[in-house]
Amino acid sequence: MSERETYPSLADYALIGDCHTAALVSSAGSVDWMCAPRFDSGSCFGRLLDWERGGHCRITPVGGNRATSRRYLDDTLVLETVFAAEDGEAALLDCMLMPPAKDRGDERRRLLRVVEGRRGAVRLDVEVVPRFDYGEIEPWIRHHGPGVHSATGGDDGLLVWSEAGLEPVEGAARLRGELSVRPGERARLLVTYLHPEEIDAGAWDAPEAADLDGRLEQAVEWWREWADRLRVTGPAARDTVLSALVLKALAYEPTGAIAAAPTTSLPATPEGARNWDYRYSWIRDSVLASRSLAELGCETEAAAFRVFVERCAAGKADDLRIVYGIGGERRIDEVEVEHMEGWRGRGPVHVGNSAAGQLQLDAFGQLVDQSWRWHRRGHSPDDDYWRFLVTLVDSAIDRWRGPDSGIWEWPGEPKHFVHSKVLCWAAADRGLRLAEECMRRAPERRWREARDEIRAAIESEGYDEERGVFVQAFGVPDLDAAVLRLPSVGFLDYRDERMVRTTDAVIRELTDESGLVRRYTVDDGLPGREGAFLPCSFWLAEVLARQQRHEEARAVFDRAVSAGNDLGLFSEEYDPQAGEPLGNFPLAMTHLSHIAAAIALDESLGETRAGSRIEDRKEPADV
Repeated sequence: MSERETYPSLADYALIGDCHTAALVSSAGSVDWMCAPRFDSGSCFGRLLDWERGGHCRITPVGGNRATSRRYLDDTLVLETVFAAEDGEAALLDCMLMPPAKDRGDERRRLLRVVEGRRGAVRLDVEVVPRFDYGEIEPWIRHHGPGVHSATGGDDGLLVWSEAGLEPVEGAARLRGELSVRPGERARLLVTYLHPEEIDAGAWDAPEAADLDGRLEQAVEWWREWADRLRVTGPAARDTVLSALVLKALAYEPTGAIAAAPTTSLPATPEGARNWDYRYSWIRDSVLASRSLAELGCETEAAAFRVFVERCAAGKADDLRIVYGIGGERRIDEVEVEHMEGWRGRGPVHVGNSAAGQLQLDAFGQLVDQSWRWHRRGHSPDDDYWRFLVTLVDSAIDRWRGPDSGIWEWPGEPKHFVHSKVLCWAAADRGLRLAEECMRRAPERRWREARDEIRAAIESEGYDEERGVFVQAFGVPDLDAAVLRLPSVGFLDYRDERMVRTTDAVIRELTDESGLVRRYTVDDGLPGREGAFLPCSFWLAEVLARQQRHEEARAVFDRAVSAGNDLGLFSEEYDPQAGEPLGNFPLAMTHLSHIAAAIALDESLGETRAGSRIEDRKEPADV
């Protein structure tokens, strides 16, 4: 069997989660990725990165029939997978039990899988193969009573209960069983993460079936109550809600941090390379995710992340890092997991991320701009946060003349990236606006002079006069899709003629044969051929919509949406030749960019229908 046949496409997976960790469930009914107790913990099911050694939890009709359909129950991340077998039909309902624990010390995680008979009689195989610490530890399997088993190894443990009559497989560190359901009948599997000492200290009885059914309904209601808070309109409303649910699932409840993705080391090139660990909280991604959620009415999440950043940086810009562990950890050193082969054998597998030590100047501007938008929603900074903001603005002004690694975490020598310079400008501009409107003391003359100096440098050194477009970095002709973000922080109007020309240049030079947008075309020194970067396609759709180029915007938006899977989940990149997603999955940045583009399309169409004229403005509208 080929690697492609063994490892399904990333599009085959669905996300479920509990705002602490997440699991990926294949259309074949297998949980192939789950880390516990947090997103960035070691895996207990990791077949996604090593088919033989990684471990999984599978419920599949006897004979291996695949799903005939699957969907999320309306306004939830509760997954329904429908299987058709020879003699009937059954549905598999998958979720992680909610509500999420508020206390970081509560590390129990519960995966609930419920099989429901729909038609005829369906027999299903159940197999639970725990493998801890990225597949390195085959656990000790023990029996604790009717239907209850444990798996322990190192500091990890799982308690497994099912009505499938699970039994250990001799010498294989796995549990197997079989169940049968008819219409109206249910059978259940509960997998609970516990530490080994908790398992040893307890007397474990089988849970009540009615209680688990109630917990399933509780999970459905929790997600729906959260989704009810969203302010969503327009033809893409249903898909926008799903993207918001994904962002919520990736928000770590105890701290407010937002993980960039629930996975590590899924290759961003068809050949296999550029494998990074994204299970951490990037300042940029999290600011933009918080902004998207706030625009949909979820201000609690935006506020939680704002506090998380201030706390992690100890209130000083000098201590700010571009990425943190979801608990606020500063040290997330990168190591290679040598015993795992990687998805489809395309390693290496990494844990940790070395980009944490990079200088990315846009982080300062992202945070100050977030505070400006937060203020415009009626939440002005208090004394402590204002002092923190002053250090952010001062740091941006002190450092803007130097090169950095930029939004793409440039692997080679740092450059004078235009996007980074613009965000330094935004730090000074938003700082001045906050000082004025909040009547706060600040070195306004210094900030104003710096703001003007940064703008002048960008407009001269970051702008190609001959072509009339903004470029990737000072002194180079190369184009970069990151310049599509310039109007989003008010550096210039969306309809400024320079922005219109830059947008057209992105379409000409960075759009591939499939209609999707690449980040850049210049050689960055890393191996492998990247696919199209999906957030960039949504950025282009957003800009076109704000420029009132509706037909073009809709075409780009629809093409980007078509790169998602059947459930509406988006990866980092897309390989148009193979028709498959690439990179970590699902990616917060893609989903937040999808939300921003959908909002832009809806708002611009509304303005057109009302016959109104979009006024030229120096900053985007505050929603």
